[in-house]
Amino acid sequence: MKQPRKGLNTAEVLPEDEQNFTSLIRPKDFKEFVGQEKVKENLKVFIESSKQLKESLDHVLFTGPPGLGKTTLAHIIANELKTEIISTSGPVIEKPGDLAGMLTKLRSGQILFIDEIHRIPKIVEEFLYSAMEEFKLDIMIDQGPAARSIPIKLDKFTLIGATTRQGLISSPMLDRFGITCHLDYYNTDNLIDIVKRSAKIMKIKITEEGAYEIAKRSRATPRIANRLLRRTRDFAIVKGDGTIDKKISDYALESLGVDEYGLDKVDKKILETIILKHNGGPVGLSTIAASISEDPGTVEDVYEPFLLIEGFIRRTPKGREATPLAYKHLKITKKKSDPGDTLF
Repeated sequence: MKQPRKGLNTAEVLPEDEQNFTSLIRPKDFKEFVGQEKVKENLKVFIESSKQLKESLDHVLFTGPPGLGKTTLAHIIANELKTEIISTSGPVIEKPGDLAGMLTKLRSGQILFIDEIHRIPKIVEEFLYSAMEEFKLDIMIDQGPAARSIPIKLDKFTLIGATTRQGLISSPMLDRFGITCHLDYYNTDNLIDIVKRSAKIMKIKITEEGAYEIAKRSRATPRIANRLLRRTRDFAIVKGDGTIDKKISDYALESLGVDEYGLDKVDKKILETIILKHNGGPVGLSTIAASISEDPGTVEDVYEPFLLIEGFIRRTPKGREATPLAYKHLKITKKKSDPGDTLF
Protein backbone atom coordinates (compact mmCIF):
# COMPACT_ATOMS: atom_id res chain seq x y z
CA MET A 1 0.00 0.00 0.00
CA LYS A 2 1.36 3.40 -0.94
CA GLN A 3 2.21 6.08 1.57
CA PRO A 4 0.00 9.19 1.62
CA ARG A 5 0.70 11.41 -1.37
CA LYS A 6 1.60 14.96 -0.51
CA GLY A 7 -0.28 17.70 -2.27
CA LEU A 8 -3.03 15.46 -3.74
CA ASN A 9 -5.54 17.65 -5.53
CA THR A 10 -8.77 16.35 -4.02
CA ALA A 11 -10.77 18.60 -6.33
CA GLU A 12 -10.02 16.02 -9.03
CA VAL A 13 -12.02 13.36 -7.22
CA LEU A 14 -14.52 15.32 -5.13
CA PRO A 15 -17.46 17.42 -6.25
CA GLU A 16 -17.29 21.07 -5.20
CA ASP A 17 -20.16 20.76 -2.73
CA GLU A 18 -20.51 17.49 -0.82
CA GLN A 19 -22.33 18.87 2.19
CA ASN A 20 -25.65 17.54 0.97
CA PHE A 21 -24.34 14.17 -0.16
CA THR A 22 -27.67 12.34 -0.01
CA SER A 23 -29.40 14.94 -2.15
CA LEU A 24 -26.49 14.89 -4.57
CA ILE A 25 -26.67 11.18 -5.38
CA ARG A 26 -30.44 10.67 -4.89
CA PRO A 27 -32.09 9.54 -8.18
CA LYS A 28 -34.55 12.08 -9.55
CA ASP A 29 -36.64 9.72 -11.70
CA PHE A 30 -37.43 6.03 -12.20
CA LYS A 31 -34.76 5.67 -14.92
CA GLU A 32 -32.01 6.58 -12.46
CA PHE A 33 -33.43 4.43 -9.66
CA VAL A 34 -31.74 1.01 -9.70
CA GLY A 35 -33.59 -2.14 -8.59
CA GLN A 36 -37.10 -2.72 -7.16
CA GLU A 37 -38.39 -3.31 -10.70
CA LYS A 38 -41.87 -4.54 -9.76
CA VAL A 39 -42.43 -1.62 -7.39
CA LYS A 40 -41.34 0.86 -10.05
CA GLU A 41 -43.50 -0.77 -12.70
CA ASN A 42 -46.61 -0.58 -10.50
CA LEU A 43 -45.94 3.00 -9.41
CA LYS A 44 -45.59 4.13 -13.03
CA VAL A 45 -49.05 2.70 -13.76
CA PHE A 46 -50.65 4.37 -10.73
CA ILE A 47 -49.00 7.73 -11.50
CA GLU A 48 -49.99 7.66 -15.17
CA SER A 49 -53.56 6.73 -14.25
CA SER A 50 -53.82 9.64 -11.79
CA LYS A 51 -52.53 12.01 -14.48
CA GLN A 52 -55.05 10.83 -17.07
CA LEU A 53 -57.92 10.95 -14.58
CA LYS A 54 -56.67 14.33 -13.31
CA GLU A 55 -56.97 13.07 -9.74
CA SER A 56 -54.62 13.04 -6.78
CA LEU A 57 -52.58 9.88 -6.46
CA ASP A 58 -53.97 7.49 -3.86
CA HIS A 59 -52.16 7.36 -0.52
CA VAL A 60 -48.96 5.27 -0.65
CA LEU A 61 -47.23 3.21 2.04
CA PHE A 62 -43.62 2.03 1.58
CA THR A 63 -42.47 -0.78 3.85
CA GLY A 64 -39.15 -2.57 4.26
CA PRO A 65 -35.78 -2.40 6.06
CA PRO A 66 -33.96 0.94 6.34
CA GLY A 67 -31.78 2.23 3.52
CA LEU A 68 -33.57 0.63 0.56
CA GLY A 69 -34.96 3.77 -1.05
CA LYS A 70 -38.35 4.56 0.51
CA THR A 71 -37.63 8.27 0.87
CA THR A 72 -36.07 8.39 -2.59
CA LEU A 73 -39.15 6.84 -4.20
CA ALA A 74 -41.37 9.38 -2.43
CA HIS A 75 -39.38 12.22 -3.99
CA ILE A 76 -39.43 10.51 -7.39
CA ILE A 77 -43.24 10.30 -7.21
CA ALA A 78 -43.34 14.04 -6.50
CA ASN A 79 -41.04 14.72 -9.47
CA GLU A 80 -43.12 12.52 -11.78
CA LEU A 81 -46.31 14.29 -10.71
CA LYS A 82 -44.54 17.67 -10.94
CA THR A 83 -45.78 18.62 -7.49
CA GLU A 84 -44.31 19.75 -4.19
CA ILE A 85 -43.47 17.31 -1.40
CA ILE A 86 -43.51 18.26 2.29
CA SER A 87 -41.36 15.91 4.38
CA THR A 88 -41.55 15.14 8.08
CA SER A 89 -41.22 12.11 10.37
CA GLY A 90 -43.43 10.32 12.88
CA PRO A 91 -41.54 11.27 16.08
CA VAL A 92 -41.68 14.97 15.14
CA ILE A 93 -45.50 15.03 15.07
CA GLU A 94 -46.25 15.02 18.79
CA LYS A 95 -49.79 16.44 18.90
CA PRO A 96 -52.77 16.91 16.56
CA GLY A 97 -51.98 20.62 16.18
CA ASP A 98 -48.64 19.78 14.56
CA LEU A 99 -50.39 17.64 11.96
CA ALA A 100 -53.21 20.13 11.41
CA GLY A 101 -50.71 22.88 10.66
CA MET A 102 -49.12 20.83 7.88
CA LEU A 103 -52.35 19.51 6.38
CA THR A 104 -54.07 22.88 6.13
CA LYS A 105 -51.09 24.30 4.21
CA LEU A 106 -51.20 21.55 1.57
CA ARG A 107 -52.61 22.55 -1.80
CA SER A 108 -54.41 20.26 -4.23
CA GLY A 109 -52.19 17.48 -5.54
CA GLN A 110 -49.31 18.13 -3.14
CA ILE A 111 -47.64 15.33 -1.18
CA LEU A 112 -47.10 14.94 2.55
CA PHE A 113 -44.32 12.42 3.25
CA ILE A 114 -44.10 10.97 6.76
CA ASP A 115 -41.05 8.82 7.45
CA GLU A 116 -41.24 6.23 10.25
CA ILE A 117 -45.00 6.71 10.22
CA HIS A 118 -45.46 3.88 12.74
CA ARG A 119 -44.06 6.20 15.43
CA ILE A 120 -46.93 8.70 15.18
CA PRO A 121 -48.80 8.98 18.52
CA LYS A 122 -52.18 7.26 18.60
CA ILE A 123 -54.12 10.49 19.09
CA VAL A 124 -52.45 12.01 16.02
CA GLU A 125 -53.04 8.86 13.98
CA GLU A 126 -56.78 9.08 14.66
CA PHE A 127 -56.73 12.63 13.30
CA LEU A 128 -55.31 11.28 10.06
CA TYR A 129 -58.23 8.93 9.43
CA SER A 130 -60.71 11.61 8.32
CA ALA A 131 -57.95 13.60 6.62
CA MET A 132 -56.97 10.64 4.44
CA GLU A 133 -60.48 9.37 3.75
CA GLU A 134 -62.70 12.44 3.61
CA PHE A 135 -60.08 15.21 3.27
CA LYS A 136 -61.31 17.08 6.31
CA LEU A 137 -60.22 17.77 9.87
CA ASP A 138 -62.51 17.95 12.90
CA ILE A 139 -61.17 20.60 15.27
CA MET A 140 -62.53 20.70 18.82
CA ILE A 141 -63.34 24.18 20.15
CA ASP A 142 -63.76 24.94 23.89
CA GLN A 143 -64.11 22.31 26.60
CA GLY A 144 -66.83 20.66 28.66
CA PRO A 145 -70.50 21.40 27.84
CA ALA A 146 -69.46 24.20 25.45
CA ALA A 147 -67.18 21.94 23.39
CA ARG A 148 -68.05 21.62 19.73
CA SER A 149 -66.45 20.22 16.62
CA ILE A 150 -65.70 22.41 13.62
CA PRO A 151 -64.91 20.61 10.34
CA ILE A 152 -62.14 22.08 8.20
CA LYS A 153 -62.13 21.07 4.54
CA LEU A 154 -58.75 20.09 3.10
CA ASP A 155 -57.53 20.15 -0.48
CA LYS A 156 -57.06 16.68 -1.94
CA PHE A 157 -53.52 15.63 -1.17
CA THR A 158 -51.47 12.42 -1.25
CA LEU A 159 -50.00 11.00 1.94
CA ILE A 160 -46.88 8.87 1.46
CA GLY A 161 -45.80 6.95 4.53
CA ALA A 162 -42.61 4.97 5.07
CA THR A 163 -42.02 2.41 7.78
CA THR A 164 -39.49 -0.21 8.76
CA ARG A 165 -42.06 -1.91 11.02
CA GLN A 166 -45.37 -2.41 9.27
CA GLY A 167 -46.61 -4.59 12.12
CA LEU A 168 -46.73 -1.53 14.41
CA ILE A 169 -49.20 0.31 12.16
CA SER A 170 -52.82 -0.19 13.19
CA SER A 171 -55.30 -1.89 10.86
CA PRO A 172 -57.46 1.26 10.46
CA MET A 173 -54.39 3.17 9.27
CA LEU A 174 -53.26 0.40 6.90
CA ASP A 175 -56.73 0.22 5.36
CA ARG A 176 -56.55 3.87 4.35
CA PHE A 177 -53.50 3.38 2.14
CA GLY A 178 -54.66 2.49 -1.36
CA ILE A 179 -51.15 1.57 -2.52
CA THR A 180 -48.74 -0.53 -0.46
CA CYS A 181 -45.23 -1.29 -1.75
CA HIS A 182 -42.72 -3.54 0.00
CA LEU A 183 -39.04 -2.94 -0.81
CA ASP A 184 -36.74 -5.98 -0.81
CA TYR A 185 -33.00 -6.23 -0.26
CA TYR A 186 -30.83 -5.66 -3.35
CA ASN A 187 -28.72 -8.18 -5.23
CA THR A 188 -25.01 -7.63 -5.81
CA ASP A 189 -25.40 -6.69 -9.49
CA ASN A 190 -27.79 -3.87 -8.63
CA LEU A 191 -25.50 -2.65 -5.87
CA ILE A 192 -22.55 -2.60 -8.28
CA ASP A 193 -24.58 -0.35 -10.59
CA ILE A 194 -25.46 1.91 -7.66
CA VAL A 195 -21.83 2.15 -6.51
CA LYS A 196 -20.62 2.95 -10.04
CA ARG A 197 -23.35 5.58 -10.51
CA SER A 198 -22.51 7.27 -7.19
CA ALA A 199 -18.79 7.14 -7.99
CA LYS A 200 -19.44 8.87 -11.31
CA ILE A 201 -21.47 11.62 -9.64
CA MET A 202 -18.76 12.08 -6.99
CA LYS A 203 -16.05 12.01 -9.67
CA ILE A 204 -14.33 9.01 -8.14
CA LYS A 205 -12.28 6.62 -10.27
CA ILE A 206 -13.32 3.05 -9.54
CA THR A 207 -12.63 -0.31 -11.20
CA GLU A 208 -15.17 -3.09 -11.72
CA GLU A 209 -13.41 -5.18 -9.07
CA GLY A 210 -13.41 -2.29 -6.61
CA ALA A 211 -17.12 -1.72 -7.11
CA TYR A 212 -17.78 -5.45 -6.62
CA GLU A 213 -15.91 -5.56 -3.29
CA ILE A 214 -17.91 -2.63 -1.94
CA ALA A 215 -21.22 -3.99 -3.27
CA LYS A 216 -20.86 -7.49 -1.82
CA ARG A 217 -20.06 -6.09 1.65
CA SER A 218 -22.95 -3.60 1.68
CA ARG A 219 -25.50 -5.81 3.46
CA ALA A 220 -27.68 -5.71 0.32
CA THR A 221 -28.48 -2.07 1.15
CA PRO A 222 -27.81 0.95 -1.14
CA ARG A 223 -27.40 3.40 1.75
CA ILE A 224 -24.61 1.28 3.21
CA ALA A 225 -23.04 0.85 -0.23
CA ASN A 226 -22.84 4.62 -0.70
CA ARG A 227 -21.46 5.10 2.81
CA LEU A 228 -18.75 2.49 2.25
CA LEU A 229 -17.94 4.08 -1.11
CA ARG A 230 -17.24 7.42 0.57
CA ARG A 231 -15.06 5.87 3.24
CA THR A 232 -13.18 3.75 0.70
CA ARG A 233 -12.59 6.90 -1.35
CA ASP A 234 -10.85 8.42 1.69
CA PHE A 235 -8.47 5.46 1.86
CA ALA A 236 -7.90 5.66 -1.91
CA ILE A 237 -6.90 9.32 -1.61
CA VAL A 238 -4.63 8.89 1.40
CA LYS A 239 -3.21 5.39 0.89
CA GLY A 240 -3.42 5.04 -2.89
CA ASP A 241 -3.50 7.08 -6.07
CA GLY A 242 -7.15 8.13 -5.82
CA THR A 243 -8.50 5.11 -7.71
CA ILE A 244 -10.65 2.52 -5.93
CA ASP A 245 -9.53 -0.94 -7.04
CA LYS A 246 -9.85 -4.35 -5.39
CA LYS A 247 -6.69 -3.92 -3.34
CA ILE A 248 -7.64 -0.57 -1.85
CA SER A 249 -11.24 -1.75 -1.31
CA ASP A 250 -10.05 -4.82 0.63
CA TYR A 251 -7.69 -2.69 2.71
CA ALA A 252 -10.26 0.03 3.43
CA LEU A 253 -13.14 -2.30 4.32
CA GLU A 254 -10.98 -4.49 6.55
CA SER A 255 -9.78 -1.31 8.31
CA LEU A 256 -13.43 -0.33 8.80
CA GLY A 257 -14.17 -3.73 10.36
CA VAL A 258 -16.41 -4.89 7.50
CA ASP A 259 -15.67 -8.50 6.53
CA GLU A 260 -16.28 -10.33 3.26
CA TYR A 261 -19.91 -11.04 4.19
CA GLY A 262 -20.57 -7.41 5.10
CA LEU A 263 -20.72 -8.15 8.83
CA ASP A 264 -19.48 -5.35 11.08
CA LYS A 265 -18.48 -5.31 14.74
CA VAL A 266 -22.06 -5.18 16.02
CA ASP A 267 -23.10 -8.16 13.88
CA LYS A 268 -20.21 -10.18 15.25
CA LYS A 269 -21.03 -9.13 18.82
CA ILE A 270 -24.57 -10.42 18.32
CA LEU A 271 -23.33 -13.75 17.00
CA GLU A 272 -20.69 -14.06 19.72
CA THR A 273 -23.32 -13.28 22.38
CA ILE A 274 -25.56 -16.08 21.12
CA ILE A 275 -22.70 -18.58 20.69
CA LEU A 276 -20.33 -17.85 23.57
CA LYS A 277 -22.69 -16.60 26.26
CA HIS A 278 -25.71 -18.76 25.48
CA ASN A 279 -24.16 -21.82 23.83
CA GLY A 280 -25.70 -21.06 20.44
CA GLY A 281 -29.18 -20.24 21.75
CA PRO A 282 -32.05 -20.07 21.83
CA VAL A 283 -31.89 -16.64 23.46
CA GLY A 284 -34.40 -13.78 23.58
CA LEU A 285 -34.07 -10.53 21.65
CA SER A 286 -34.06 -8.36 24.77
CA THR A 287 -31.27 -10.45 26.29
CA ILE A 288 -29.15 -10.07 23.15
CA ALA A 289 -29.78 -6.31 23.06
CA ALA A 290 -28.87 -5.89 26.74
CA SER A 291 -25.66 -7.91 26.26
CA ILE A 292 -24.40 -5.63 23.47
CA SER A 293 -25.84 -2.38 24.95
CA GLU A 294 -28.19 -1.78 22.03
CA ASP A 295 -31.90 -0.99 21.80
CA PRO A 296 -33.99 -4.13 21.04
CA GLY A 297 -35.78 -2.27 18.24
CA THR A 298 -32.46 -1.41 16.60
CA VAL A 299 -31.28 -5.02 16.80
CA GLU A 300 -34.55 -6.28 15.34
CA ASP A 301 -34.85 -3.67 12.55
CA VAL A 302 -31.25 -3.00 11.55
CA TYR A 303 -29.09 -6.02 12.31
CA GLU A 304 -31.29 -9.10 12.58
CA PRO A 305 -32.92 -9.06 9.08
CA PHE A 306 -29.57 -9.30 7.31
CA LEU A 307 -28.28 -12.02 9.66
CA LEU A 308 -31.48 -14.00 9.01
CA ILE A 309 -31.30 -13.63 5.23
CA GLU A 310 -27.62 -14.58 5.10
CA GLY A 311 -28.29 -17.63 7.27
CA PHE A 312 -26.23 -16.72 10.34
CA ILE A 313 -29.12 -16.94 12.80
CA ARG A 314 -32.62 -18.37 12.84
CA ARG A 315 -35.74 -17.55 14.79
CA THR A 316 -37.43 -20.19 16.90
CA PRO A 317 -40.41 -20.02 19.28
CA LYS A 318 -37.92 -19.91 22.17
CA GLY A 319 -35.62 -17.25 20.72
CA ARG A 320 -32.70 -16.73 18.34
CA GLU A 321 -30.22 -19.48 17.52
CA ALA A 322 -26.87 -19.37 15.76
CA THR A 323 -26.54 -21.55 12.65
CA PRO A 324 -23.54 -23.72 11.67
CA LEU A 325 -22.56 -20.94 9.21
CA ALA A 326 -22.13 -18.52 12.12
CA TYR A 327 -19.81 -20.96 13.93
CA LYS A 328 -17.82 -21.49 10.75
CA HIS A 329 -17.55 -17.79 9.95
CA LEU A 330 -16.36 -16.89 13.46
CA LYS A 331 -14.10 -19.95 13.54
CA ILE A 332 -15.71 -21.24 16.74
CA THR A 333 -16.13 -24.93 17.43
CA LYS A 334 -19.60 -25.85 18.56
CA LYS A 335 -19.70 -27.35 22.04
CA LYS A 336 -21.24 -30.76 22.39
CA SER A 337 -24.29 -30.98 24.63
CA ASP A 338 -23.52 -32.04 28.17
CA PRO A 339 -25.47 -35.26 28.93
CA GLY A 340 -25.81 -34.00 32.51
CA ASP A 341 -27.92 -31.07 31.27
CA THR A 342 -30.53 -33.34 29.72
CA LEU A 343 -33.62 -34.24 31.71
CA PHE A 344 -35.12 -37.69 31.17
